[in-house]
Amino acid sequence: MSKLYLVPTPIGNLEDITFRAIKVLKEVNFILAEDTRTSGKLTKHFDIITPMYSHHMHNEHKSVNQIIKRLQAGETAALISDAGTPAISDPGFLLTRACIQNNIAVECLPGATAFVPALVNSGLPNDKFVFEGFLPVKKGRQTRLKLLAEESRTIIFYESPHKLIKTLTHFGEYFGVDRNISVSRELTKLFEETIRGTVEKVLAHYTEKPPKGEIVIVVEGKKSK
Repeated sequence: MSKLYLVPTPIGNLEDITFRAIKVLKEVNFILAEDTRTSGKLTKHFDIITPMYSHHMHNEHKSVNQIIKRLQAGETAALISDAGTPAISDPGFLLTRACIQNNIAVECLPGATAFVPALVNSGLPNDKFVFEGFLPVKKGRQTRLKLLAEESRTIIFYESPHKLIKTLTHFGEYFGVDRNISVSRELTKLFEETIRGTVEKVLAHYTEKPPKGEIVIVVEGKKSK
């Protein structure tokens, strides 16, 4: 029976993959990977020899129809990203939607995603939150920040290390330098760290010590007066 599996992969520590994820990756007809070189390290580590093909943001529009035809013919596939859960700030939405539109079964396995541990260990309210992912680089950035400045729920962002200082500076401008935030980087890896405090304090820390690695920023929502 044809099916697309969305399979989360470790965000750092390979031991975080589930037994079920390994089983699915070994049993499907083919794997779709964001970067076959990166995912190749994972499959090699767990002795997964399933054929793997490239499926990323630059080719997904062109490859979706071909994948759908293979699934309609009765094959099964697993979609993985470089790290974490597919479709969370990574490719996956277009293919999932196409499968649903063509009555092809879709199943998402539970597993690793970077924002959950970052949110939980932030010390900020996590009963209600907003996941923003990456902010617009230029167009629409100011408009988005103005809107989020009024958000009362905890807000979660992804950011690259070379843009962190710029983003924290903008947070100070739009949210206020006294807004509490938590910055987690290199989650599950050897040099994992979380820096908590006001925007002003965290900005000063990373201005002195430029960050490396993948970053999740958790921002306190606007307090009611």
